[in-house]
Amino acid sequence: MAPQPEGLQQLATLVKVSQALAGTLHLETALQHVLEILDRAHKMTPSMVTLLDASAGALAIAVAHGLTSEGKRVRYNIGEGITGRVAQSGKPIIVPRASREPMFLNRAGQRKNLQKHEQTFICVPVIINRKPIGALGVDLPFEETRHYDRELQFLQVVTSLIAQAINVSRLAAAERQHLREENTQLREELQQRYDFSNIVGNSSRMRQVYEQITRVAPTNTTVLIRGESGTGKELIAHALHYNSPRAGQAFIRVSCAALPETLIEAELFGHEKGAFTGAQARKKGRFELADGGTLFLDEIGDLSLGMQVKLLRVLQEREFERVGGTTTLKVNVRLLAATHRDIDKAMADGTFREDLYYRLNVFSIFVPPLRDRKDDVLLLAEYFLEHYAREHGKPIKRIATSAIDMLASYHWPGNVRELENVIARAVLVCEGNVMHGYHLPPTLQTAEGSGTVPRVSLTETVEAFERDLIQDALKTTRGNRAKAAKLLNTTERIIGYKVKKYAVDYKRFRH
Repeated sequence: MAPQPEGLQQLATLVKVSQALAGTLHLETALQHVLEILDRAHKMTPSMVTLLDASAGALAIAVAHGLTSEGKRVRYNIGEGITGRVAQSGKPIIVPRASREPMFLNRAGQRKNLQKHEQTFICVPVIINRKPIGALGVDLPFEETRHYDRELQFLQVVTSLIAQAINVSRLAAAERQHLREENTQLREELQQRYDFSNIVGNSSRMRQVYEQITRVAPTNTTVLIRGESGTGKELIAHALHYNSPRAGQAFIRVSCAALPETLIEAELFGHEKGAFTGAQARKKGRFELADGGTLFLDEIGDLSLGMQVKLLRVLQEREFERVGGTTTLKVNVRLLAATHRDIDKAMADGTFREDLYYRLNVFSIFVPPLRDRKDDVLLLAEYFLEHYAREHGKPIKRIATSAIDMLASYHWPGNVRELENVIARAVLVCEGNVMHGYHLPPTLQTAEGSGTVPRVSLTETVEAFERDLIQDALKTTRGNRAKAAKLLNTTERIIGYKVKKYAVDYKRFRH
């Protein structure tokens, strides 16, 4: 086969160099492949790519071909030797006869017997954003008739491709580092957000919950969280995960009540391509996604008996198959489950398997309803008030006594979730810096909602409003009736009269 013309050969080499640089995400491997291509196609050996080490202010060999292991470890100061000068100036240097060039340091030890085998050395800068960041240096056999301009242009295109690959690699590395830092920050924020110390409540019932979380969080024990809807079971699950050794791994939540029966198996265990209509590709299930971390099955009491059997097998064997698959998969997952249902009644009715219940109920946490922890209502209300006031830019600082009384007397069928919604709504309609009873929704202002008297006269309504205003003023002035009178634009004598009329204990506001 006749040899190709030099121009065509160089063009074919550039195609191979481009493919080598695009064929792998590992930069060092790609550059090594490029040097090997230059050797095979053009006998350019030894060769090396040097890159600037900014911290050391010197050039280090990134990859080399045809050098000894000792030669690959040498470094060049900026401006030192041919390579150092090219990296400093950003301009190429061609040395037709290496044996006659005193600037050669031959530090890498690649040139021997130059008198017998004369070599030509070409060094071309690697430039990114108009700044030299290294150099490509190649040796090739000396030829009197060699066209150095053509060789130089060829190597400049090669270094341009190398520079693009290095730039992409650095940008990708910077993006990965940014994502790692962002991921770390988000995990830290999640851990702070779901730290059990942020679960609001100081009642004796909630202190028991805190003790249980503290005891079981550091373990791999399966936990069953029980309680009515809206009590914060998911918050407890997050606290268990982010205070465990698995905090750095995935937390995957599945709502068993939200998924239809036909999809829940594929969601939990994944499916193979073509397993059913619409399964156009393989999909990992929630168990696989949670591998190494925590899987939280919310409303597990809503699972069908058929799914309960399949879930029981996973809990017993710690293995499963994807829908439509035959490969057995094993995962390392900590399981947390929650339900608002009466599981004891469900077992008696035959709608929940006893063997699954005993697998789940290794450690049980019961989250009390809000009506059984009335001491926490004000704490929670103030917490939500601060949160939503900040979110909506409202200057609301406190809750009026009238509103506190209404919140405390309400029976809260929707638990903490309902209380949060009530405060969120009140923040939106409140225009001042105090949240009053009339900012709360009508359900809290009725006999059914708050236990108050069903029918009141206009006089009683005005007196109740007047009492609230006086109590708020005394609270603001720490029980000082003179200052309270100024706030209400009235006299201390009238305030004293009203305090006596409404039996307001102003001394209790002095603390």
